[in-house]
Amino acid sequence: MSDTIALDEIAVDEPTSYDWPALVDQLNRVLRLKTTPIGMKMFATVEEMQAVPKIRRPSAIHTTDQIVAMAARLNQTVGITVEDLVGTQCSSVIGLSPRDERFLSGKNMAGVWFETIEDSAAHQAAMDLPEFGNWQAMAVSPLAGGRLDPPDICLIYATPGQMIILINGLQWSGYRKFDWSVVGESSCADSWGRALKTGEPSLSIPCFAERRYGAVNDDELLMALPPRYLPKAIAGMERLARNGLRYPIAQYGIQTDARAGLAVSYGDR
Repeated sequence: MSDTIALDEIAVDEPTSYDWPALVDQLNRVLRLKTTPIGMKMFATVEEMQAVPKIRRPSAIHTTDQIVAMAARLNQTVGITVEDLVGTQCSSVIGLSPRDERFLSGKNMAGVWFETIEDSAAHQAAMDLPEFGNWQAMAVSPLAGGRLDPPDICLIYATPGQMIILINGLQWSGYRKFDWSVVGESSCADSWGRALKTGEPSLSIPCFAERRYGAVNDDELLMALPPRYLPKAIAGMERLARNGLRYPIAQYGIQTDARAGLAVSYGDR
């Protein structure tokens, strides 16, 4: 893969391999990310997960948020099974547990996150989750290492300013309106749960648990998307940068005549 990705070189189908160091370098160059971009991959067998180079296995019980943070914050490659997770609220979001009667009842969240058992059950039913039964294990790893080539989804933590530029890059060519939802607590269902289920870019406002247990910063949003979208987003952001639309977004001044600033991007329009 060349250092600069042209729009007409972007494949529609998912490639079988990527130049991850080049992609991550380009992503960091256009967005100046503070947190390591990572990949998440589901495995049909535990043995396949354990075969990932330099895979680590947890020695304690964790939330999925903590496992993701080990890759995004500590640059580790970590693999898990359902036995490594604290409960079905975590394991169901990645398809390692079924949405059984107890899960759907919302019993664990009633009176904690929601006023009534009916409210809690409605929340559980609203979560976007992949189907159970396809996978036995999951691994996360920094994208630049290429150990999950390709991952099922990429996870990008970014500030709101960085995130809107990323979204603008996705919309540069083949425009589409993105519709995302907010389930509230368990918002990992809005990001990696939805992306695993739909294969589409999925944006979330990380929830209390992600920030408490996953070390997500106050100013971070999370985008989960299949890897085929990354070259498209990067190419779009590079084109936008030529029009003066880039990150960081330089503040122009709230009392300054806007015409000169607008002319940089819009010219005579």
